Amino acid sequence: MPEINYISIIVAALVPNIIGAIYYGPVFGKAWLSSLGYTADDMKGRNEGLIYGSALLLSVVVSFFMKMVIELTHKDVNQAGELVFASFHTFGHGALHGAILCLGFVVPIIICLGLFQKSTAKNILINVGFWVICFAIMGGILDTWS
Repeated sequence: MPEINYISIIVAALVPNIIGAIYYGPVFGKAWLSSLGYTADDMKGRNEGLIYGSALLLSVVVSFFMKMVIELTHKDVNQAGELVFASFHTFGHGALHGAILCLGFVVPIIICLGLFQKSTAKNILINVGFWVICFAIMGGILDTWS
């Protein structure tokens, strides 16, 4: 079993909340709301603590399993025939792992949900872009900070 740095998992789990505040705020906030048919007033009165707390908790779950997948793909066999984990760590390599995981698992789910929920192409693309960016940054953090 590979060693797990739990601090890196928590730091990586913060990425979607931090990036989301920027991405769904000043960068794509108006476009995202309009793609949903909402206004800023429609977002008022929600339980923000529950929403952001749940999002952070779920990001910790995603971060943990992303770390496990990255570590399990970094295995090699040394001269003595022993299994060696974590043989290659860079931010770019981890970002590639994160982006590939997102493109293979998350993006198809977002698209399927969007199609069944009659989401606009604009909404689907905004959400896909967000998660690819988040997974790439999370993967970079998790791979670099072993």
